[in-house]
Order: sequence, then C-alpha cells, then structure tokens
Amino acid sequence: MPRPTKGARLGGSPAHERLLLANLATALFEHGRITTTEAKARRLRPVAEKLITKAKKGDLHNRRLVRKTVTNVAVLHTLFTEIAPRYENRPGGYTRITKIGPRRGDNAPMAVIELVEALTVQQTAVGEAEAAAKRAVKEADAKAEEPQDAAPADEAKDA
Repeated sequence: MPRPTKGARLGGSPAHERLLLANLATALFEHGRITTTEAKARRLRPVAEKLITKAKKGDLHNRRLVRKTVTNVAVLHTLFTEIAPRYENRPGGYTRITKIGPRRGDNAPMAVIELVEALTVQQTAVGEAEAAAKRAVKEADAKAEEPQDAAPADEAKDA
C-alpha cells in the first residue's frame, strides 16, 4: 500500500495523520487559534491554507471538497460565510505560527497557530486613510478656489 513520504508522520498511519490534521483544521476554523506542538502546527498550515483557498472560490464543487476534511457542518458554514470573505483580497498567508516555549510535562516545543486578522484590518485601515486623504485634498482644492473668487469682491469694496 502506498504511503505518503513527505514530512513527519506525527505518529501513526497516514490515515491517522489525515484525521488528526482534519480535526486540527476544524478546531482552528472554529476557534480562530489553537495551541499545539510545533510539528503539528507546521503540518497543519498548508492544509488550512488550501481549505481557505477552496472556500474563497465558494462554489459547490469546492464546498464538497472541503466537506471531506471539515465534517462539522457548523464550522463548514462559518468557513464559507465568515472566514473566506475576510481573505477575499489576500493572495495567501492566512495563518500565523508563533512559538510559545516547551510544554511542561514532556518538554515538547509548543506553538500557537492562528488565523491572520491584523493584516486584513491594517489593510482596511490603510484603505480608509487613503480615502480620507483624497477627500481632504478635494476639500482643500474646493476651499482654495472659493477665496480666489471672493478676493476681487473684497478689493472692490475697499476702493
């Protein structure tokens, strides 16, 4: 029977790894961030990003493909209606892994994997700031034109 060869197996068979990553992805989409070992986080990142990319497309075929991995219908609905639209203008890099130090019991290196939101919020803020700057320039131009028209009238009154 063929077995996957790339990367660590995370203990157990390929089927066990597939189910483990599916459960981790479901928990990530449900909670937004999860704490796990670094090895599991590194193996989860490409799986989660591919699922989000499929959810961004949003058609029935991709919904059925994602449903193979994310079996919880409530989380699947959240992924397609809330999470995927959040990353509509983002070409990739939907997750972030932050190392948090060793686990107390067995000294395993731990990490937090989370969905990136700060950059999308920052991009929104930058867009709003650019729009406000453009409005300010238009208002300044409009005000600059008004005093020029009013200035000759004031000179006529003085004379």
